[in-house]
Amino acid sequence: MAKKEKSEYLIQAVSHALDLLEQFHGEVDELGVTELSKRLKLHKNNVFRLLATLESRGYIEQNRVTENYRLGLKTLELGQTFIKQMGLLRQSKPVLETLVHECNETTYVSILKDYHIIYLDVVETAMTVRVVPRVGSRLPAYCTAAGKIQIAYMNDEELENYLPGKELQRYTPHTITDRDTLKKQLKVIAEQGYAIDNEELDIGVRCVSAPIRDYTRRIIGAVSISGPSMRFSEERMKDELVPLVIKAGEEISTKLGFQK
Repeated sequence: MAKKEKSEYLIQAVSHALDLLEQFHGEVDELGVTELSKRLKLHKNNVFRLLATLESRGYIEQNRVTENYRLGLKTLELGQTFIKQMGLLRQSKPVLETLVHECNETTYVSILKDYHIIYLDVVETAMTVRVVPRVGSRLPAYCTAAGKIQIAYMNDEELENYLPGKELQRYTPHTITDRDTLKKQLKVIAEQGYAIDNEELDIGVRCVSAPIRDYTRRIIGAVSISGPSMRFSEERMKDELVPLVIKAGEEISTKLGFQK
C-alpha cells in the first residue's frame, strides 16, 4: 500500500483550533467572536465551539468585562516549557548574566524566525533607565542588530528570498530601507563578525549583537547588548561592548559544540 502523505492525516478541527490561537499575535491581545469568525472564515457557531473547547483546557480565557477572548495561562506554560527545553537557552543564561555583570546593560538571546527575530530570554540591567524587555516579541530582522547578524551570512540568493518582497518599512529616520544599501552593510557585518543597531528600530535605543553557532557551524541565534543611546556612545560600543558581545557569542557557541 502506498505511503500516505502527511497532509492526509490532518484533522480539520485541530487545524482550525490552531489557526484560532495564532490570531493572537503582536499587539493583538483580545478578539471577539465576530472578528474571529471573519478572520478564520468560519461560522460563528463553529468559532464558539472552538473557543469553548480551548477555554475548558485553559488555552483561551474570556474577559468578563469586554466579553472578548484572549490567550489563557496554558499557552504561557507551553511557551515556557519550550524555552526551558532548548539547549540554546540553558547554555546562554549564565553567559547573559555574566555579560550584564561586566557591562551593566540589558542582554538578550534571540533566534531568527521567518522575517523576524524573536527574543527568547533577557537579563536586565539594574540601571533605572533601560530598554523595555521584549521577550517573545517578533521584531523585523533588517533593522535590529540581532536580526542583521543572523542574515548577514546568507548568500545572495538566500538573502533575496529572505528579505520582504515589498519595500522595507521605515521605523525611524535611521532605518535602512534601500535594499542595496542594506546588502552592502550586511557584507561588512559578515566580515567584522558583529552588528550594530543605531536607533534603526527605536529612537534612543542602540544595540550590539554577535552570532551564536552550533556544532555544525550553523548560526542558530544571536546574543545582544541593548540600552539607551546616551550610554551607548560609538566609542563605548567599539572599545567595550562589541568585544564583550563577541566573547559572549563565542562562549555560548563553544558550549553548543562549535569549534573554530
